[in-house]
Amino acid sequence: MSVGRFRDSVRRVLGRPGTANVRRYHRVVNAAGAREAEFRGYSVDELRAAAARLRELDGDFGREELAEFCALGREATRRTLGERPFDVQLLGTLGLLTGHVVEMATGEGKTLSGALAAAGFVFQGRQVHVVSVNDYLAGRDAEWMGQLYALLGVSVAAVGQHATWQQRRDGYATDVTYVSVSEVGFDVLRDRLRSDAEDLVLPAPDVVIVDEADSVLIDEARVPLVLAGAAAEGEADQAIDEIVRGLAPGRHYEMDDDERNVFLTDAGLARVERRLGGIDLYTSEHGHRLTQVHVALHAHALLRRDVDYLVRNGKVELINVARGRVARLQRWPDGLQAAVETKEGLATSPTGDVLDCIIVQALIGRYRTVCGMTGTALAVAEQLAEFYKLKVGRIPTNLPCVREDEPDRLYATLAEKEAAIVDYIVAVHATGRPILLGTLDVAESERLHELLAEAGVHGVVLNAKNDAEEAAIVARAGEYRRVTISTQMAGRGTDIRLGDAAGTDRDRVAELGGLCVVGSGRYHTARLDDQLRGRAGRQGDPGESVFFTSLEDDLVTQHVPDAKTPKDVAADGRVADDGARWTVEHAQRVAEGAHLETHRTTWRYNQLIETQRTIVLEHRDKVLRGELASRRLAERCPERYAELRNEIDEDALDAAARLIVLYHLDRCWTEHLALLTDVREGIHLRALGRETPLDEFHRIAVAEFGTFFENAYTRSAETFADAEITADGVDLASMGLQRPTSTWTYMVTDTPFGSEHDRILTFLRTSFRRDHAGHPAVRGGAFLDDRAHRRR
Repeated sequence: MSVGRFRDSVRRVLGRPGTANVRRYHRVVNAAGAREAEFRGYSVDELRAAAARLRELDGDFGREELAEFCALGREATRRTLGERPFDVQLLGTLGLLTGHVVEMATGEGKTLSGALAAAGFVFQGRQVHVVSVNDYLAGRDAEWMGQLYALLGVSVAAVGQHATWQQRRDGYATDVTYVSVSEVGFDVLRDRLRSDAEDLVLPAPDVVIVDEADSVLIDEARVPLVLAGAAAEGEADQAIDEIVRGLAPGRHYEMDDDERNVFLTDAGLARVERRLGGIDLYTSEHGHRLTQVHVALHAHALLRRDVDYLVRNGKVELINVARGRVARLQRWPDGLQAAVETKEGLATSPTGDVLDCIIVQALIGRYRTVCGMTGTALAVAEQLAEFYKLKVGRIPTNLPCVREDEPDRLYATLAEKEAAIVDYIVAVHATGRPILLGTLDVAESERLHELLAEAGVHGVVLNAKNDAEEAAIVARAGEYRRVTISTQMAGRGTDIRLGDAAGTDRDRVAELGGLCVVGSGRYHTARLDDQLRGRAGRQGDPGESVFFTSLEDDLVTQHVPDAKTPKDVAADGRVADDGARWTVEHAQRVAEGAHLETHRTTWRYNQLIETQRTIVLEHRDKVLRGELASRRLAERCPERYAELRNEIDEDALDAAARLIVLYHLDRCWTEHLALLTDVREGIHLRALGRETPLDEFHRIAVAEFGTFFENAYTRSAETFADAEITADGVDLASMGLQRPTSTWTYMVTDTPFGSEHDRILTFLRTSFRRDHAGHPAVRGGAFLDDRAHRRR
């Protein structure tokens, strides 16, 4: 028995979250194989007839039907795509059809396994969404698998950011819809604000197959998707920006060791107050100015251009740290967004009210059946079990993996590490072997690119600045003498084949050892390290990986700031000290723990909100689709209702009542969300009074929600009594009750002030300092936490 199979067996025996037993599906795959010759003899019409017969069963498949479907899917794939699915790909399909997250190594054909599983669900009378990390993968896979779906009689479409309302409606009406997680999430939010049931674009959620499941379900789970409505232009005071720009680190402000918190010193506070005309920032009159100073200081001291954001086409674009590329719809909370834009000399973007938001867990939880696929599922098996009640099925590779993974090469300083990386790449490049260099951020990729160019190695840079071309660039990373420099895991979902697209040079590259993957440092989770390593050695190809780390890497300085100086250091800075190696591994485990705690905290606070949201949505749906609004307003305003009923027809009155009640339900929910956001941002102070912050949050949230519907209907009755209602409808805008003239969507981190522990420590540190006049001053607001905004 292999080590992997033994480990999986032990996990199952112990009952720990991890692998489900997929070996039982081998019988089905073998049965499908026994019918392969039979299906190969079918004509196209006979294959279509076989597909129609299976679909007419319209129910859950037994073992015999699954075997027939696999045999049909294999032959349909061969006819349309020119590829014969391997047994392991059929195993992956069966794992998905039985509701698992399947781990399939890079290059093993997850896309095809997912497509066959989607068709299998459709044959059983289900409707499927295949959710991916971005629009590119959704569109590519829908087009790529289109011929296969057509032969099987399955309709398919992709929905992307530029789709019109009609295109979205049509796309979601197909049997299988490919869509990014953010796009379907935003469509959910938009549908929640429709005032006419005919305008809804989404059907009832049924089956979701999550591609790159660890990225979507774990990495994206900490980032709420937000729908906002236009309110006003963003504001950032130019004078304050100039004042903060002139502050000196160390003298006027200080940062903690991990450079995530920043606060004014007494000298800095005095300078700011003096430059603002001698005002006292700690008075109610000037409190808003203090907030502006804090936000501007955060923008200047903690957020770095080309690391945390880019400036492109006159706009600030945030960088998704998990992927090393532009986060298309992400923004910071409005005050900080405007402060960064002012820092960069740009026009400020509009602000708005948060109309609604949803986290990935709640979004995925809407579906009756959830399954997924990724190359690194086992590493997050316990989280998938904890947050989604999902089990992981580990699919063996079609051919043994022969990639060689070297131990990390550790250096004392960042400069010594980067010099070693350049020397290593120069030596490997001289042999003609292709190299993929994975970097930690955009700034590092640019810096290493320049160092390599000075050494005579000219690489192709793939980072957030050219993300539109990332798939094509990554696909060529296996070519002879090719050097590709990539931030994080840009280009996930794209295969790297040895040699060029035509297959030439494949043998020459293989003889050189295949693709050489070089990591410029450990990521915040070992799972991302494994994803980078997995770029080499696909389908039995030779390959190699090596990571270069240093004791000055952010991972170490932020999570083990008191690391000891290594004892055994060579002349080139390379460290052979086992204790120092342990430091890097320990730092990574600390980072993984912090990310897990953030995920748990996000979910704990959102569980109650989601329960309340569900209650509101169920009520709202009854209003949207029926006459509940009319009945409730008739009860509260009987005379007004009777008067209007005599003047206009029943349908017009129902429509007017519906619009009034929907407006106030939505407005009350917006206000409820804003209140809960304010409560949560200050809830950490409750811990100082020995109250549990989460329990206190729940107490306040439940109490506030208790009057939600009463408030909504009281306002509705007042509007109903005063509004001018005619056969043409009701004009709410004339009463100042206008829905936003425009809405937009974005993502923003859900922990704007760090963990509860961080909040308390920082508050204590800043609360009891003495101000420049010598009297006690509470400085609870004199800090900003960068942990949320940089998403590390």
